[in-house]
Amino acid sequence: MKFLGIVCLSLLAGACGTRAAEQPATAALTIEQLIDIKHPSNSIWSPDGKRVLFTWERAGVANLYVGDGTAAPKALTSYDAGAIGNAFWGDAQTVYFSRSGDLWRVPATGGAPSAVWTTPAPESSITLSPDASRAAFVRPAGPGRGVDLIVRGIADSRESVVAHDVNSIAGVSWSPDGRHLGYSAGATSIRHEQAPDYSGVKIIYTITERTPSQSFVVASTGGKATAIGTPGGGVRWLDATHVVFDRTSADFKKRTNYVADISTGATRIAREDVDEKFWSITGDAGAGLLPSPDGKWLAVVSDRDGWDHLYVMPAGGGEAVQITKGKFEAWRPAWSPDSTRLAFDANEPDRPGTRHLGVATIGTNPAGATIAMITTGRGTNIAPQWSPDGSRLVYQHTDPQNSADLFVIDAKAGSTPVRLSDSMPAGIDHTAFVAPEFVHYPGPDGQQVPGWLYVPKGLDRSRKHPAIVWIHGDGVNQNYDGWHVQRNYAVYSSMHQYLLQQGYVVFMPDYRGSIGYGKAWRQGVYMDVGGKDAKDAWMAANYLKTLPYVDMERVGVWGLSYGGFFTLIAVTDQPTLYRAGIDVAGVVDYAMYYEDPYHGGWTASRIGTPDENPGVYAQASPISHIDRLQRPLLILHGTADVNVPYLHSVRLIDAALAKGKGGLIDFMVYPGEFHYFTRAHVLRDAWQRVDRFFAKQLKGATTATN
Repeated sequence: MKFLGIVCLSLLAGACGTRAAEQPATAALTIEQLIDIKHPSNSIWSPDGKRVLFTWERAGVANLYVGDGTAAPKALTSYDAGAIGNAFWGDAQTVYFSRSGDLWRVPATGGAPSAVWTTPAPESSITLSPDASRAAFVRPAGPGRGVDLIVRGIADSRESVVAHDVNSIAGVSWSPDGRHLGYSAGATSIRHEQAPDYSGVKIIYTITERTPSQSFVVASTGGKATAIGTPGGGVRWLDATHVVFDRTSADFKKRTNYVADISTGATRIAREDVDEKFWSITGDAGAGLLPSPDGKWLAVVSDRDGWDHLYVMPAGGGEAVQITKGKFEAWRPAWSPDSTRLAFDANEPDRPGTRHLGVATIGTNPAGATIAMITTGRGTNIAPQWSPDGSRLVYQHTDPQNSADLFVIDAKAGSTPVRLSDSMPAGIDHTAFVAPEFVHYPGPDGQQVPGWLYVPKGLDRSRKHPAIVWIHGDGVNQNYDGWHVQRNYAVYSSMHQYLLQQGYVVFMPDYRGSIGYGKAWRQGVYMDVGGKDAKDAWMAANYLKTLPYVDMERVGVWGLSYGGFFTLIAVTDQPTLYRAGIDVAGVVDYAMYYEDPYHGGWTASRIGTPDENPGVYAQASPISHIDRLQRPLLILHGTADVNVPYLHSVRLIDAALAKGKGGLIDFMVYPGEFHYFTRAHVLRDAWQRVDRFFAKQLKGATTATN
């Protein structure tokens, strides 16, 4: 694959690197500006291909916008709280969306939204039929009576119940001809109390066991539903009479792709990946079977050669042909409307933080596929979507000077992108942002660990300065060449730019387990979680020791989730290496994590069970070593966290108090907040605490946060 330099044209107020050069210098970045940075998502082309509908979110508040690249995007909604559900085009002039359990419509040119219907009971999984004449949705049948799958006419409001389940229905989708509906049903949630004795009788902590759903297909006019495949998830339509679905075995060692006949429910295996360790491709890759619009082809992402690549096979059966090859990861395939091309995004060989869009021309023979790279230069470009006529792609772009925004580009090499959105407040000085340097350092076994070094602009390198190590979460995630592509981590990208302007050197390791580096690096955690991967992370300090301008007596460490887990390992395994640490919703003990049915399978796939591998679980339990803590630790956690339940931090604090370490710990609880902080007042408080904590511990400062 060949990659060239990027060109960026904007018809809005600024784009890519050119925008920064044209802006006058402004005041230093503030936390209030960080909160005002928006994030776009869920982009959808209008049926005539002239506009793009998308969701723009600021601090947990989402609204709908339409852009065409000739002016600033137009707001279609202006809610100050709450969420926007499914949004879709009715025709080129009308947008539908769900909110508060009802269906709404709004003109694409702007105007006040109006309810298509309002009902006492809330509807969910609302989706329009292909011709936009009907809507399918799920509604409670009544107290203790389960739920109904209902089809309702948009014009005449006539309703018919087409399916019922005593527990749940979700994942509703229409067949291409509108004659059938696919859905999942039967999933239940069983709550188990996990509260420790010392929590008292009025504070109850629970974990939730989820029984899997079964997929079904039913006629959109009603009738007997046909069960599809084995329990475990939804289906996607291959054509009007067939669906596809994917299943991963309980031990994560087998990923199987199926095709099913909706009239009988009979299935056949389209292909299968078997791994002696575990299936390690993250859900963000879009790795499942993807049918072409004409129903002739199936695309899939597999790592069977050690790297994530695109494969294409005949829908009727046959061998899969590998389309992309090389030491890079190709993700998120999207078929062109004429079914002859696949758009995708891929990182560059030896440049894992850069991703570009490519188009593979399949034609009528995958074996003769050719690839053209469409975007070029510095930045991370992901999630291409074809215009209805197949001539253009809308996608998301980030780079060192810009957080996530939407761009449109012609689907051919040498094209110039056009910017649709501008997510940063106008007062932000993009020229002050720091671009990272991609570096490596030796890990505990000598393997080279990749990392990203950020040095403040104008730093006096003749003096020593404080530094901060940031450890990303998820395990299977990565840092990028600039702003993170996900909103969940983009807020941390913005906070690090703030800290850089406060004079800190910032370093971000991509420890083993991280994406972007192939299957072998992702699977480096196998039977060793909290071992070499955690050492990769805290040994980032060894790299900082090589920088003469870093004061090793003033280095802090922090991380979210899996990064919080590694932060806790760092400050207990190496209690004097870091001056201070911040744990944001980190796992404190993987035996406790394994107990949670929501995470048990994921954990067992990597390190087995606590009974099978007690030594591995012991090293993955920083709470067991909290007596080693010697330096200040700040803990931040939301009470509504289901990724890493809030009880993890409660137990950590109780253990620290029992070991006489309470004087080293600061703790802030965020009522009702999920794993990734979203609401403005929560972000404001969290970032101010982080700022004050690092200023006090690494600078000895007590100045107020701006």
